[in-house]
Amino acid sequence: MGLTLTEKAAAEVKKIIAEQHVEPGSMLRIGVVGGGCSGLNYDLRFDTNYDEMNDSRQEQHGVTIVVDKKSELFLDGTTVDFYESIEARGFQFNNPNAVKTCGCGNSFQA
Repeated sequence: MGLTLTEKAAAEVKKIIAEQHVEPGSMLRIGVVGGGCSGLNYDLRFDTNYDEMNDSRQEQHGVTIVVDKKSELFLDGTTVDFYESIEARGFQFNNPNAVKTCGCGNSFQA
């Protein structure tokens, strides 16, 4: 898996897990789905399912990450960070495969 979760993003994921009482054994599923202004949207959610044939799994900074093989093609080399400022906060994707992104940063074209 060529995806990197920064320490800051991992800390925020752990905080969400604790605050929202996420089901034990849940993994952070990162994927790509069709939609958005640029054609593809990033998808982050917690999931307890792992399919060895269709998913890649690894642990980074104490967070288990799962990516389906189709999404992995679009996310190779991507860094997921957590951004926090006065005007905005949230997960941020630095994706070298994105040739075009929308203003909100949630959708991209590869």
